[in-house]
Order: sequence, then structure tokens, then C-alpha cells
Amino acid sequence: FSNLLHQNHFRSLPTHNKATTMQATMKGKEPKPSTFQIWKLAARPHTLTASVAPVFVGYALTLRLIQHHPVLCGASGGDVDETNHNHTCNNNDASASLLPMTIQFAAFAGLIQISTNLHNDYADFVKGADTDKRVGQARATQKGWLTPYETCRGCVLCLMASLFIGMQYLIPTNCSDGGSSADPIMVFIVLSSLFNAVAYTGGPFPLGYIGLGNISIGYSGLGDLFVFLYFGIVATVSVPYLYVTKTACISPLEDATKLLQLLQYPFLCSIPIGFLATNIIVVNNLRDRHTDIHAGKRTMAVRFGATFAKMEYLLLVVASYVFCVYFYLLEAESVRWTTLLPLLSLPMSIPQLKAVAFGGKDGQMLNEHVGGAAKLQLVYCILMTAGCLIANTR
Repeated sequence: FSNLLHQNHFRSLPTHNKATTMQATMKGKEPKPSTFQIWKLAARPHTLTASVAPVFVGYALTLRLIQHHPVLCGASGGDVDETNHNHTCNNNDASASLLPMTIQFAAFAGLIQISTNLHNDYADFVKGADTDKRVGQARATQKGWLTPYETCRGCVLCLMASLFIGMQYLIPTNCSDGGSSADPIMVFIVLSSLFNAVAYTGGPFPLGYIGLGNISIGYSGLGDLFVFLYFGIVATVSVPYLYVTKTACISPLEDATKLLQLLQYPFLCSIPIGFLATNIIVVNNLRDRHTDIHAGKRTMAVRFGATFAKMEYLLLVVASYVFCVYFYLLEAESVRWTTLLPLLSLPMSIPQLKAVAFGGKDGQMLNEHVGGAAKLQLVYCILMTAGCLIANTR
């Protein structure tokens, strides 16, 4: 089956992509990197901050949640003073159960992103988006350093690892009287994440085998929404959700109203994080819009033009910092200043705004600003995490 899959995929490659592969492998225009460097290029580990950093914001937000709702701390082993109706939280006890959840979900999120990157490396090549005219960073399949089959095999291995983590650690809950049961919300998150990893770019494998080969989130212009939802909302809120449902045993079905109230603040905090994560794909699509048109990739930058993409970038950055002021108004007076810590990243955003929203940079000149958008989100997340942790100690 593996050999057949490999042969069928190579036969299905567009003519110009076959030529690109032959030129790269036979003419030796570029020296071939080591196997490790090739897989590193395909997996793009430098992009993992976009999915993993929000998870650790979720960790800090969960500690804040426990501080504001001490009964949750009691559920994790904190001390409860029934006489004074006060709950004293021991953050070490809370962290003992919370930290493993955070690491597990961070590993899941990271593997999903690597799976998405590997599948994108394969699918953009076979669909004709990555050619010798590519202006972005080099892609392993496009360069001929990996075959489409090899890239897909790496993607499948990462998906299997993420499914194992989901099935073993994220989905099961031991809060029901009958023993272990499956959390329906986490079932949806795990399965939809697996599907989206291959549906983001689409292509003949694996969706083509079930008649969904034409489905593509990125090619249909929904990439911005996908990144906002999964790299913002899901990545940030999942750890607080896991703690509340697994440790405090608040059911998403029977106690939905209470659960929504508890997760309201983490949800609000996930919005600016999602905005800044979205800007990574905004810059990427702005850079690639000329080649995307020829590949039939209808991103927002292709559909509505460069000016729209630049204004989208500007609005998302501005809105992210406006949220800091909103959080300041929500927080208790003694720790209000901690909500403003993400504003310290504002100077980092100025050169990015000048280049992307107001500058004349285009094509390859935007490469550094894809990374710049990722760094801005990372620093924003670090500062928000620091603010929550400082507030928890006061």
C-alpha cells in the first residue's frame, strides 16, 4: 500500500511541480541539507510558539480562576476553612494536578501543528501552490528533498501521536459514578483538530480517499477564522476547561451555565491572543497572494486584495491592545496594573505595523514579518502569563 500510495501521488503531481522536483534533485541547484535539517524545515518547529504559548497562558488563567473561586482549589486538595467560610488555596497543590494537564495539552497542540505543517508542505506542492516561483521560505517537498509520500508519512505519525494523547489524557474523565467516561467537548476538540490538520490545505491524501479531496480551509479563505478559533480560543481555554471538568468535576452537560460563567474570563483573554495568531497567517497570505491566485488559493488577501489584508493586520493589532484596557477595568483594583503588562510588547508591534500595514513591502520582503508577527504573539502571551501569575501572589 505504501509503494502504491507513493506512485499514485507522484503521477498526480502537476507538470510544473514534476519539473521543479527533477531540477532540484538532478541538477543540484542547491546542496541537499542533512536529513535532520530537511525534517526540521518540513515540520517548522519555530512556528510552535503560536499554538503552545497560548496553552501556558491558559495555565496561568486557571491559577487565577482557582484564586477567584476557591472551591475549585478545595477540589484539588486545597484547605477549606468552613468556620470562616473562607477557602485558602495552596497553589502548589493546584499546580500538582494542573501542570500535567497543561503539558499534555501543549504536546497535543504542538503535534497537531506539526501535522498541519507537514501536510501543508505536501499538499501545497501537489496542488501547485509551491513551485519554483515560491517567494516564501523553502519547502522540503517543493525542493525535492522529501517525496510527497514521505511528507505524508510524517504527518500521519504525528497525527497518531496526537490521537494517542487525546484518547489517553484529554478525553477520559473519572467524574461519573460509573467510572471513566468520555468528555463530549474534548471528543469534538480532539477529532476536529485531527480533521483540520489535513483539511487546512486539503489535497488527495487522506481526504481524497473519502471523497473530500476538494475541501480546504486555507484555499477557501477560512484560514484566518481557523487560526483565530484553534490557535486562540481552543489553545487558551482548553486548560482551564480541562481543570474545571476533570478536577472540579463540573459537567459540561449538567452544569453548562456554571461552566460558562467560570470560563468567561479565560475566553475573553483568548480573543486578543487569537487576533495576534491570526496576524501570522495574514502576513503569510499577503506575501503569497500572487502565487496563490495561480494555484486557485482564495485566501482573504486574494479575495479582497492587499489593502484589505493590511487593514486587517492593523485592526487585529490595535484590538489586541484595546483588550488590555478592558481587562484593566474588569480586574480588582489592587492588581489591575498586572493586566497592562502585555502593553510592554507594544514597541515590538510598531516596526511590524510600519512594514505590513503602512509600508510598501511585498513578496520576499515580508518573510521576516511572518516571524515578527509570531514573536509579537509570543511576547504578548508571556506578558499576559506573567501578569496572571503576579496577580495570583497578591
